[in-house]
Amino acid sequence: MPHFALWVGTSEIAAAGGNAKGYMRRLILAVVVGSVLVGLGFYVNRRKAEPATLAEPEAQVVSAAASEEPRAVEPVAARIEQPARLKETQSTVKAASRSIGPTGNSGLDAANLSQTLDLLVSKQASYQQKRDAWKQLREAGKLDPVIAELEHRTANDPRAAEYPAALGQGYLQKCAVIEDMREKGILAMQADKAFETALNLDPSNWEARFTKAVAMSYWPPALNKGEEVIEQFQTLIEQQETQAPEPQFASSYAWLGEQYQKAGRTNDAVTVWQRGAALFPADELLRKKVASTEAVKEVK
Repeated sequence: MPHFALWVGTSEIAAAGGNAKGYMRRLILAVVVGSVLVGLGFYVNRRKAEPATLAEPEAQVVSAAASEEPRAVEPVAARIEQPARLKETQSTVKAASRSIGPTGNSGLDAANLSQTLDLLVSKQASYQQKRDAWKQLREAGKLDPVIAELEHRTANDPRAAEYPAALGQGYLQKCAVIEDMREKGILAMQADKAFETALNLDPSNWEARFTKAVAMSYWPPALNKGEEVIEQFQTLIEQQETQAPEPQFASSYAWLGEQYQKAGRTNDAVTVWQRGAALFPADELLRKKVASTEAVKEVK
């Protein structure tokens, strides 16, 4: 990543005519580019998909930063009914998967493109379904028409947060399949801007806030973004606990605990991991986090 940051920074300072402020901004963003890719890659590799579980829980808003002992929490598993996705969403998912097709067909016709876009911006489709769709598009070499259409829809409907949120994901997916480092840098900066746009329109957009928080957690310590990262994950958890539970929500507790740990706030880290594990007892990573802290206590 250092070579990548230096390369992008050098090219950008030349373009900026030696403007030091512009150079520093671009150099910082270049570091963030690498952070986004490293962070999301780590996230994908370290977590296993969980079965989709959805239901309407009672509203519970709690600050993940509280250092008090965690309150008794009824496990999500005890409050969740069988998955109840809308039938039209299920048919959209199946249609979109068929429309993407195998590698070799570089384009999508209008009907198939529309079906795919409907899935990627759907509020009913699960996070895992969207990730699977992006993976199919990436492997089939069909990211470009989807990104182009998302750019078009974002411009035509600037009040809809779901378009820039999906567009940011599309830019990051594109980063993973191109070789040109300067183009990677440009796309990653566009992704960051798209997520910001989405959050300005809809502060409760989970995908946009989670992605930004993960990326920011990898910024160099000298930039002093640690507290802002913690605040992002705190906000995310507060928002989550007023909504129907989703499998990916468990990740926010794991990441927040890690940020507390980095900041030397061990008790807060343990508290948030315990709360997350109580809400999502099937989550393997949170179980390991809690087990590791209990093992440390026993040694002491």
